[in-house]
Amino acid sequence: MPGFCEICGKEAIKGHQIIRRGAAKRRGGAGRKITGKSIRRQLPNLQTVKVVIGGTPRRITVCTSCLKAGKVQKLQNSARA
Repeated sequence: MPGFCEICGKEAIKGHQIIRRGAAKRRGGAGRKITGKSIRRQLPNLQTVKVVIGGTPRRITVCTSCLKAGKVQKLQNSARA
């Protein structure tokens, strides 16, 4: 499964989780100090859906914002008897 949306290309972005200590100056402290930064990844909400592409059904990975925007139409399963 690819780690990106096959419609819009949305993928994981890099960010930091910052650890602070100390009281803020406005609360009478000496100020907030950063004591650590760890790298984290923010992942998109990806779903695997069946769609028809070129007349053949395929499974592709799509972000939920593309699904909600109607950029891709899910394949409707026929009722099984």
